[in-house]
Amino acid sequence: MSLPDGLAERLAHVLGPGGYLTDPHDTAPFCTGWRDGWTGQTSLVALPDTTEKVAEVVRLCYAARVPIVPQGGNTGLTGGSQPHDHGREIVLSTRRLNRIRALDLDNDTMTVEAGVVLQTIQEEAARHDRLFPLSLAAEGSCQIGGNLATNAGGTQVLRYGNARALVLGLEVVLADGRVWDGLRGLRKDNTGYDLKDLFIGAEGTLGIITAAVLRLFPRPTDVQTALVAVPSPTAAVALLTRLKAALGDQVTAFELIARICFDLALELIDGVQDPLAEPSPWYVLVEVAGHGEPGTLAEPLTDALGEAVEAGLVTDATLASSGDQRAQLWRVREEQAEVQKRAGASIKHDVSVPISRIPQFLDEAGAALTAAYPGARLVAFGHVGDGNLHYNPLQPKDADRDTFAREIGRINRIVHDLVVAHGGSISAEHGLGRLRRDEAAHYKSAVELDLMRRIKHALDPLDLMNPGKVLPPQG
Repeated sequence: MSLPDGLAERLAHVLGPGGYLTDPHDTAPFCTGWRDGWTGQTSLVALPDTTEKVAEVVRLCYAARVPIVPQGGNTGLTGGSQPHDHGREIVLSTRRLNRIRALDLDNDTMTVEAGVVLQTIQEEAARHDRLFPLSLAAEGSCQIGGNLATNAGGTQVLRYGNARALVLGLEVVLADGRVWDGLRGLRKDNTGYDLKDLFIGAEGTLGIITAAVLRLFPRPTDVQTALVAVPSPTAAVALLTRLKAALGDQVTAFELIARICFDLALELIDGVQDPLAEPSPWYVLVEVAGHGEPGTLAEPLTDALGEAVEAGLVTDATLASSGDQRAQLWRVREEQAEVQKRAGASIKHDVSVPISRIPQFLDEAGAALTAAYPGARLVAFGHVGDGNLHYNPLQPKDADRDTFAREIGRINRIVHDLVVAHGGSISAEHGLGRLRRDEAAHYKSAVELDLMRRIKHALDPLDLMNPGKVLPPQG
């Protein structure tokens, strides 16, 4: 469907040469998700390179009642950044909002535009002996605006918190085109509602994040990584408790990985090696970081693991002795998205439960799914240090891919009912988008849904900001 008469021309005038795309061949990549087949249509992709241009595009669309789909690196996993099939929306990509505006080392902050790639922020911080701790498998292509819009988590939430905890200020273009300048690098500001928290995690449904003030941290001088074989998730949780007692907040990552993740990676990814002599049903990838001399943490980590072996919590372990070995230990964990694309149909869940409930949840979900789908392969991994699991039942080896994929509703209900029964959340870090929109509405209380709809209506009364995502239509 085409845009209202004259709107494309007005948008083109604002955006200038190179600032928009209209050819279907050029717009197609912005309409398709990189995984799981989310697709849509648009007649125009806006590529503004300043906040002022973003605001003018939004004002024009507001006047014409044309919806906007904000998009960062297009690495999302829930259909939150793709347009719908009807073609009445434009896509607004932030990829040209890619400047680092300011670096304040005394205040340990960096002010960046929404389109700066996460890895670029990490590298810039490292050049100044600082750490920006948000770390994701997609960090080479995801953009910080999308990370904030989905309140991304990653591997270091255990120590540093998720994206929300790493932001001090925001700049946001509102649904009517006004600009809220909240780019303040303050750690204390008790002057009313914390507006930035409305937009972090809102998935572009309340406004478009165009810039942010990010927190930086001292860069660790010693990082130790170990892959640890454990007999069960119960042992893994007990090991986490021991390591936190021994090493405190120096424990930065604690990733639980089921054996099937290694088996699939060995089968489907070139160059992957089994790091331990004997297979184990479960593994934990542990990382600790501190500020002493390089190697300082090797002995206390080894001692703590040795005590865990004596307690029957650990059956084997290997400690990385170089950066290359560390990368190899992380590889199976970081390749899981690609592994599962190749392995067949899997029904993906990004859930969280209290850490103490993880073993029971895994036991109950495994039993229920095995009974319902004999032969299903239960792929489980994730940031168990903060209660976040990626729980992705994979089709039985001899099953038809499409047939298993159509079981998504039934499988979701089995998994999500158990998650909620254990006091958990059906979306820990990927957001709701379209994939989990209706599921979230099923589990949220009427009060929660009413509050969310009131906020949406207050900030976007015409429902032009990423409509159809996060909140289902009423009626």
